[in-house]
Amino acid sequence: MKSILLCLGLLSCAASAANIVIMTVEDPNNYESPRTMSEFAEKDLRPLGHQVTIIHGDKPQPHHFAGLVEALKGADLLVLFSRRRFPPQAQMEAIRAHLAAGKPLLGIRTANHAFIPKPKEVVEPGLVPWPDFTHEVLGGENAGYETKGLPYSVSVPAGIKTPLLDGVNVANIQGYQSLYRVLPLAADATPILIGTAQAGATTPPQPVAWTRSYGSAKARIFYTSLGAPEDMRSVDFHRLLLNAVAWTLQK
Repeated sequence: MKSILLCLGLLSCAASAANIVIMTVEDPNNYESPRTMSEFAEKDLRPLGHQVTIIHGDKPQPHHFAGLVEALKGADLLVLFSRRRFPPQAQMEAIRAHLAAGKPLLGIRTANHAFIPKPKEVVEPGLVPWPDFTHEVLGGENAGYETKGLPYSVSVPAGIKTPLLDGVNVANIQGYQSLYRVLPLAADATPILIGTAQAGATTPPQPVAWTRSYGSAKARIFYTSLGAPEDMRSVDFHRLLLNAVAWTLQK
C-alpha cells in the first residue's frame, strides 16, 4: 500500500491508501446500497487515494458475486453491505480466506444478515450460506428489529473514548429506520454507539456500532446497523465510516 496522509477535517492520522472491495446487492430491502456505496466510494474513498472495487451481487445470476474471488486476492479491506445472499463455494471460501489472513471487514446494516437464509428458505445446491456469520464474525445477533418510535436517538456509551468518533458530532446522528436487535454482543466487542427507541417502543437500547477482532489472526471488525439512505446523508455518519475505514486498516 502506498502511504499517504489522511486529513479528515478534525481527524488527522497517518494512514495508507488501500485496496478496498465493497460487496453490495440490488434488493428492495437493501436500502439503496448500490447507489450509496457508489457515492461513498466516489466522494469519500477515492479522493483519499484508495482503490475501490464494487462487486454487485446477483450478477450474472442470483447469489453470485462475479469478480469477487479475484478482487479479494489483493484486497486490504472488505466492506459488506449485502443481505441474505449465499455465494457459491469458491466465492465464500475467498471471503473466509480474507478473514483468516487477518484482513479486516467493515459491515454496514444488512451485513447483520448477509449470509443467513430466511426461516424455511431452501438454498439451491452449490450455494453456501453462513448462518453463524453474524454471531461468529460480527459478534452480535440477528434478532429482529424495532419499528416503533422512529427515528431513534444515538448516543455514546459512558466512558467510551475512541478515535473512531474523532470529528463526529454524535448529536447529529439518528436512526431513521428500524433499530436492529443485536444483543447480546460477544464478550470482546466494544460498543461505541447506542441506539435508543423513542416512547412506545418495547426494545431496550441496542448497540448500533461496535468493534471487535475475529479469529486467530485478529482481523479487525467494525459493524454499524446504521446505513439507511437517510443515515447516509449525514456528514457525521460519513465521518464515522471514514474513521472506521482508517481504524480497520491499522496494523
